[in-house]
Amino acid sequence: MSSEQTVTEPSTLRRRLWLWLPDRVDRRVMVAAWISFITEVLIIGTGGAVRLTGSGLGCEWPLCAPDSLVPVPGMGLHSYIEFGNRLMTGVVGLAGLAVLLLVLRLRRTRKDLFVMAVIVVAGILAQAVVGGITVLTGLNAGIVGFHFFATLALVAVTAAFLVRAKTPSGPRTLAVPRWYMILTHVTTLFLALTLIIGILTTASGPHSGDSAVVRHGWSAEILAHVHSVPGYTLFALVVVLTAVASLQKLPTLRWAVLLLIVLGVQIPVGVYQARAGLPALSVGVHMILAGLATAAMTALVLNLKKPSEHA
Repeated sequence: MSSEQTVTEPSTLRRRLWLWLPDRVDRRVMVAAWISFITEVLIIGTGGAVRLTGSGLGCEWPLCAPDSLVPVPGMGLHSYIEFGNRLMTGVVGLAGLAVLLLVLRLRRTRKDLFVMAVIVVAGILAQAVVGGITVLTGLNAGIVGFHFFATLALVAVTAAFLVRAKTPSGPRTLAVPRWYMILTHVTTLFLALTLIIGILTTASGPHSGDSAVVRHGWSAEILAHVHSVPGYTLFALVVVLTAVASLQKLPTLRWAVLLLIVLGVQIPVGVYQARAGLPALSVGVHMILAGLATAAMTALVLNLKKPSEHA
C-alpha cells in the first residue's frame, strides 16, 4: 500500500464518522429541510390554483372518482387540477418524512429539530384529513380558511427548522435590546391579524372553489379596507425594525430587510387585486407572498437570541 493511500483512507474514515456524529447537522439534513420548506410554499400555490380555478370539488374523497384514485376520462380539467394538488401533498409529505428520518439520530442532542420534524409530518397528515373534510363539507368557508392558515403554520415550522439547524443547541441569550424584542413580537401579532383578516376577506370574495358554491359572508369590499389597517401598521413596524437593526447592526437585519421587501411587493399586489375585483392570478400571488412573509417573520423572531457564551 502506498503512503498516499495510507494518508487518504484514515482521512476519509474520519470524514464519514464526522457526518454521523450524534449532534452533527450535515448537508443532507439541510438539503432535505430546504426541499421541505420550498414544497410547503409551493403547495400554497397549487392549493390556491384549485380554489381560484373552481376545481375544489373536481375530485371526490378519499378517491378521486368511484373506484379510482386518479381522474378518469370525462371528469374534466377541474379533476386534474384538484388531483395535481393531492399529488403535491404527497411530495410535501415525502420531503417532511425525509427530514424526520435524517434527524432521528439527533433526537437526543437536537431535540428541537426532532420535535419540529415530527410536527411537520403530523401536520401534513392532519392537513390531508382537513382537505378531505373540506370536500365532504362542500368547501365550507371556515374549513377552507383553516386549511390555508394551517399551511402557513407549517411554513413557519419548516422555516424555523432551517434557522435553528444553523445554530448550536443549548441556552440562548438576548441579542437585541429588550424593547426591540417586544416590538418584534408586537409586529408578529400584527402579521397574524393581517393574515386572519385577509383569510376572512378571501372567504367572502368570489373565489369559493366551485361555481356551484356561493358565499354569503361579510362584504369583501368592507373587509378589504379593514384588512389594510393592520397591513399598513405591519409595514410601518417592519420599517422601524429594519432601520433600528441597520443603525445598531443587529443580527435581525437581513431578515427584517427580507420581510420589508416581501411586504413591499405584497401591498401593491393587495391594492391592485382589491381595485380590480380580485383577479385570480393576483390572489394566488398574494397567497404565496403571505407564506414568504410568514417565513421571514419566523426567521426574524428566532434571531432575537443567540447561543449563550457560557453554554
